[in-house]
Amino acid sequence: MLADIERGSHQHHEVAIAKCPQCGQLMADMGLDFESPKRNDTKAWQHIRNLYTAGITFHSCGCSGPGYIPKDHEALLAYLEQVKNRYIDHWHFWLHRVEPANDSERQKDWNKNMQYLYSVPQNLKAGTGKKRKIDPDKAIDYWAGKIKDVEGRIKELSEN
Repeated sequence: MLADIERGSHQHHEVAIAKCPQCGQLMADMGLDFESPKRNDTKAWQHIRNLYTAGITFHSCGCSGPGYIPKDHEALLAYLEQVKNRYIDHWHFWLHRVEPANDSERQKDWNKNMQYLYSVPQNLKAGTGKKRKIDPDKAIDYWAGKIKDVEGRIKELSEN
């Protein structure tokens, strides 16, 4: 995709539809760091399909590669379980969160819980600096949705 080539560009580009030269089916955008297996390696192609189903592709800025790519089906399921557990940890944080009462507590809270506070999408945050606020109900819903999504992916991949 052109957005991969023009790093950091916020311009909207038309997505070029690519078809397989052998079968004519639509091809998935696996990223610039993707190296395809040999055509007759059906086990490797099934694993690539599973990675794509799980939302794992080979996109990167080119600096350090695409990150962790599970090497087989079992590693993929284990990775998704780790992701699910991380999401559950975030969900539990927001379920039991007590909002700080003043600026001093807010700064201590930010220092102690930065990983949880920073991981919430920007559209759930309001304010800036010391006055930043995150709606805990929306954060709980966000992490519950993430858990449900990864559980669906695990179920789908477990059935393969």
